[in-house]
Amino acid sequence: MVSRFGNSSRRRGYGDIHAVNLREMIFIMIFVSFDMILGAYLIGNMTALTVKGSKTERFRDKMTDLIKYMNQNKLNKDIRSQIKDHLSLQYENTYTKASVLDDIPIALRSKISENLYIEMVQKVPLFKGCCDEFLKQIVMKLNEEFFLPGEVILEQSSAVDQVYIVSHGRLEEVAIGENGSEELIANLEPCSIFGEVAVLCNIPQPYTVRVCELCRLLRIEKQSLNGILQLYFTDSRQILNNLLKGKDTDLRIKQLESDIAYLITKQYSELALRVNSAAYHGDLYHLKDLIKSGADPCKTDYDGRCALHLAAAKGYEEIVRFLIQHGANTNCIDNFGNSPLFEAVKAGHDRTALLLIEDGATLNLEDAGWYLCKAVMGSNIDLLKRLLENGVDPNSRNYDLRTPLHFAAAEGLHLVANILIKFGADVLSKDRYRRTPLDEGRACGSKPLIKILEQAKEACLARHMVVERA
Repeated sequence: MVSRFGNSSRRRGYGDIHAVNLREMIFIMIFVSFDMILGAYLIGNMTALTVKGSKTERFRDKMTDLIKYMNQNKLNKDIRSQIKDHLSLQYENTYTKASVLDDIPIALRSKISENLYIEMVQKVPLFKGCCDEFLKQIVMKLNEEFFLPGEVILEQSSAVDQVYIVSHGRLEEVAIGENGSEELIANLEPCSIFGEVAVLCNIPQPYTVRVCELCRLLRIEKQSLNGILQLYFTDSRQILNNLLKGKDTDLRIKQLESDIAYLITKQYSELALRVNSAAYHGDLYHLKDLIKSGADPCKTDYDGRCALHLAAAKGYEEIVRFLIQHGANTNCIDNFGNSPLFEAVKAGHDRTALLLIEDGATLNLEDAGWYLCKAVMGSNIDLLKRLLENGVDPNSRNYDLRTPLHFAAAEGLHLVANILIKFGADVLSKDRYRRTPLDEGRACGSKPLIKILEQAKEACLARHMVVERA
């Protein structure tokens, strides 16, 4: 049989196997079919191994899942077409995605982003006047996206959590009326920005933004933008001012003027609280970062207290020195009439008080008599001494014209009276009821106290006689 096959093949040119009967034909058909199936199986597996994990496989799987989703939810043809077109466009531009750079160090990614986007961002009107460091932080958070003509990027009255910069292409901003009519507001060309009003002012999107021609957009998330704005306070205020200036011709946006002014005021207040918090907790490094970012060391909180008040009260010498070097007002008075020096003196921080005095600080007590009388009544001798040593008049009076010596004599506090007299308290001063400290002492009946007051009276009369003779 082999010889017959061979001779036949040589004569007819059909190869090594040639069927000459039905049984051989059936065998050859089964063999060839098996060979084709095996070959297809092997080629298919080799192809699958080749594309496994590739962007083609991911795109195919994503498209399969998307088709299942659309079928399950019975989406109409227009939406199906738009979804497929957008997904295909994103697939064709996969290498512009930020995910390509995931394995690259942040420092190098920063340089790449700066090289790609910094010139574009510098031309955006919203960022005019902002520092280079701020702009570098912005470009690091940008992601590219491509959109086809007819796609709606942002819808009117929707909540927005992204801001877009136009890199290439053209879009239109339209206002949609209640009856469905459209009014063209503006054409968005390269270097334009949209979504910023809704994000910065925390309001619904004022207009619908629609693509007119194939465009490339640079997107930054709201959370990322807000995080950067919190670090760069000066640039944050500059952006809000730019937002207000850039919308002067738009009557609808002009109504946001009060909202933007409120945001600026709110930022000032929150910044003052953060600076005061850093000073109160002794966090010098955080305080330096805040001041470096544009925080005002003289800004006060709702109680009129600045960072220097809190640092002085805590005795943080380094922070007090740092604030003085950066222009803090050493004689700032809070809503309670207290100065930073008084806070340091009251808490017994002598070295901190000395730093303030060297810079020209004074106690500036609006009601010194009340503070001295309170110290006497509380038998707070240390505070009393510190106040007197820092120049508070021992003859300061309260609302009844009573001096601290009146209270000391009335309570029989001969040690306190002695301290007051050494600092120049007048034993003959009269209150509203024409009573002197000596009268109060005699009424109290304390012999040591009366003796001290009598001696002080004699010394006072002797001084008056010397003055009269002179």
